[in-house]
Amino acid sequence: MGLESAKEELQLKNRIKDLADKSFQQNIYTFTGFLGLSEQDIFWQVVGDIKYTRYELWGGVENAERKVVRFGAEEDLGYVEEYPIVCIHIQPVIEKFADNLSHRDFLGALMNLGIERSTLGDIKITGKEAYLFCLESIAEYILTNLDKIKHTSVKCTLVESIADIPAEEPEHMEVLLPSLRMDVCLAKVYNKSRGDILEYFRGKKVYVNGRLCENNSRLLKEGDVVNLRGFGKFIFTGTYYETKKGKLRVEVAIFR
Repeated sequence: MGLESAKEELQLKNRIKDLADKSFQQNIYTFTGFLGLSEQDIFWQVVGDIKYTRYELWGGVENAERKVVRFGAEEDLGYVEEYPIVCIHIQPVIEKFADNLSHRDFLGALMNLGIERSTLGDIKITGKEAYLFCLESIAEYILTNLDKIKHTSVKCTLVESIADIPAEEPEHMEVLLPSLRMDVCLAKVYNKSRGDILEYFRGKKVYVNGRLCENNSRLLKEGDVVNLRGFGKFIFTGTYYETKKGKLRVEVAIFR
């Protein structure tokens, strides 16, 4: 780890502890910005030091990758404060003239507005439209200033209800595995060699339930959410049965 990244990691750990302390000492809710997978792993590293306060993680929608940590709970504070997360619908002004935009295109346009990454959550792309989760504090700025992505003119509107967001439908896949080892399943799901998968583990690109996983022989459990950075994620939905040859027929729900 470089000196700069080590410094940033320490700063994040201190920031998390400060927010936990503030929530506990002042009896209020406190919130982090959006944390990516590597930042969530740092959060899990300091959880043992903040056992005195309750916390939850949420990204605005089920199975979100980027999440905000909320410190405090109704049981202790006597009230509920919702997460400061809203959703913005981004649409081309004229769809037939719109480019086919990628996640990188949407994110690049937002970052070019000078917006901090920690204020932005997941970007869900549906056809030529997208749904952006962000902090309330930056929403008005985005609504006012985001009007073009690459060569496509866009319009932004605030989503009134999460129910208005199209559900993200995973691809369900059945695979035969000799075991439930992480490396075996990843190789099968993403059609990679075991050697390739081991390189991803060494490169710290595998996360399970929001935590970095460096143990390639870890056994999958039903409900595990597995992220392979750069390739998407899947949910291990369970084992159907063992074949006569001793292989396991399992199902995974894949989000590309």
